Amino acid sequence: MLRITDARTGEPTDATPARRGLTRVVAHVPRPDTTGLRVLLVADVLVRALEISGTPVWTVLTGTEGRAELRAAATALGIRPFEDERDSGSGLGEAQVLHVLGPDAEAADGLRVEVAPVEDASGPAGFESDQGDPADPTALRLALLARPRREPLRLGAAELADAEENLRRWRGAVATWATRPSGPIPDPVRQQLRAAWEDDLDVPAVLGVLRKVETSGTVPDGARFETYAYADRLLGLELTRDIGRGTPS
Repeated sequence: MLRITDARTGEPTDATPARRGLTRVVAHVPRPDTTGLRVLLVADVLVRALEISGTPVWTVLTGTEGRAELRAAATALGIRPFEDERDSGSGLGEAQVLHVLGPDAEAADGLRVEVAPVEDASGPAGFESDQGDPADPTALRLALLARPRREPLRLGAAELADAEENLRRWRGAVATWATRPSGPIPDPVRQQLRAAWEDDLDVPAVLGVLRKVETSGTVPDGARFETYAYADRLLGLELTRDIGRGTPS
């Protein structure tokens, strides 16, 4: 069961309501900067974790200047649309409310999921690689997910380049593994993945499990493919994108 540390109390709390009732996830994004994008991304991953567990979710975006700019950047990162608060009505009888917010935001009720700020030293979200070619925006998604959400993050060219290289390597490996005989995800690996994201949405630990599987001498290639495809339901990194494309990009 997914448990989240409530920023209000500092205590771990069940994020999944009893009987899988409707959960409202509210992303509080004051400005369309990289910190706001990180808040919205954490909300997106939280929604994915809830949905994997079978919880119905209603998503709401609130408190944002420059919504068009934010939505364009969010779409590039594979963040699914959130409903505008002004269009969402007064509620749908939800059993749980989860507020995802940065350091300056406030919420009146429900569980608070805290997200630390980003010091963006890389320029705008549509950054370019050192070679001058447009970089895969999913690399920004990975860079933002690679550190615990409650830790401040300095995002620069080195972090983005590292994320882009990781994506290129993983997508190439997944495309190769997909050509091998399929195999089930080993039970210990599945348990490690679930334990990681159900423990306060620890996405860096999920990425750590994938790194171990990548270099494992005991997990068959077909099982590696299934592992990465399963984890990508949470991560949203398009890890299977290069399957069938010939030489992976």
